[in-house]
Amino acid sequence: MATTEPALGPDLDPPRGPARLGRRPRLLAHLFLILFGLLMLYPLIWMLSSSFKPTEEIFTQPGLWSDNFSTDNYVEGWTALPQPFHIYIVNSLIVVGGSIIGNLLACSLAAYAFARLEFRLKRFWFAVMLGTIMLPIHVVIVPQYVLFAQLDWINTFWPLIVPKLLATDAFFIFLMVQFIRGIPKELDEAARIDGCGHFGIFWRMIIPMSTPALATTAIFTFIWTWNDFFSQLIFLADPDLYTVPVALRTFVDSNTQTPWGPVFAMSIVSLGPIFGFFLAGQRYLVRGIATTGLK
Repeated sequence: MATTEPALGPDLDPPRGPARLGRRPRLLAHLFLILFGLLMLYPLIWMLSSSFKPTEEIFTQPGLWSDNFSTDNYVEGWTALPQPFHIYIVNSLIVVGGSIIGNLLACSLAAYAFARLEFRLKRFWFAVMLGTIMLPIHVVIVPQYVLFAQLDWINTFWPLIVPKLLATDAFFIFLMVQFIRGIPKELDEAARIDGCGHFGIFWRMIIPMSTPALATTAIFTFIWTWNDFFSQLIFLADPDLYTVPVALRTFVDSNTQTPWGPVFAMSIVSLGPIFGFFLAGQRYLVRGIATTGLK
């Protein structure tokens, strides 16, 4: 006697049509994101293409392709200023390196104090610290200039580095405070039982566990300091001390024709350290932003 197998119920049938239909919106969404990303990157791609064109073709032939591609703009731009362009890159790296070290040390110490210590008027001083975020640099630049002039620090790197050692970037303090608050206090108590004081807890417990927040601080400090033009223009008057943004500005002259080819070439060169530093710490940046504020 032949037996027939029971038919699969509606819940056991393998999905066919809906799964295929569900892939189409996802494919269209990815395609849209790719096109939108290319649209956002077009100015950068155009600048990269223009850096290989002769200056006279950059604005007369605004397309991406040219029959006269060459690296002459890079050679000319590297030696067009009083100093080779690598001097300005080194100057920027000095300022950026000092700023990163200052923010990591000072802001982490201030954040530990706000997150773990108890002192009088703690909430008040925390609110004052947050209020400084709303102060534009143009409000404090004049008092800072007067102070640094009295210290004879004008035309040196000290005005650009020393304030970072005093925890003046409230945004990074707030970022680290939120991250440290998410670390269980039981770990502090365990370290205190082992004989650690506040500095031992900070150095042996908080710092190793705050790597994402520290990496986020380092990356943003690098980008913001590297691209800072206003304060570096104010405090640096010696052309030999110019940083990359100020050096790029010297290419532009209102009295003569601006060599846009070398300008774009050196702009592409100046973007290299930013992309490199960002890609090196990208995974820590994502973790730092994603976990900050979670308790």
